[in-house]
Amino acid sequence: MPISVGDTLPSATFRLMTADGPVPKSSDEVFKGKKVVLFAVPGAFTPTCHKNHLPGYLAEAEAIKAKGVDTIAVVSVNDPFVMGAWEKASGADGKIVFLADADATFAKALDLTFDGSAAGLGLRSKRFSMLVEDGVVKVLNVEDVPSKADVSSAAAMLGAL
Repeated sequence: MPISVGDTLPSATFRLMTADGPVPKSSDEVFKGKKVVLFAVPGAFTPTCHKNHLPGYLAEAEAIKAKGVDTIAVVSVNDPFVMGAWEKASGADGKIVFLADADATFAKALDLTFDGSAAGLGLRSKRFSMLVEDGVVKVLNVEDVPSKADVSSAAAMLGAL
């Protein structure tokens, strides 16, 4: 059963790229005691993710944080090296936290995965956005198809804040 509003996020360990290489970051470190907007993409550098979803959150980052959000984070089923490269290429350094869920452990725990094997992607996270307060899901927007970034967009999240 997929995660829903009112649920507590499962415990997870992400990888975050730093100047010293990848480091583990627990879900508690990301969410405990914080108000976080988390959005998930099927893959870094893929067309909708790179040209639509992420740029919207970059454009609206200040407005989102002005609503009391401590952190904006993106998670994808990619390794930390890819996520680090995407962070640099997009100019999101310091604005959005890039979390690698390389083996889809977090996506599976949320029950928000899909099989992208037909497109050569393998198991991936569904595209979604959520507002999380102290580890509890307050808003959840899941796209019906991976190529859309409408209900999970920054504009939609900003409207929900």
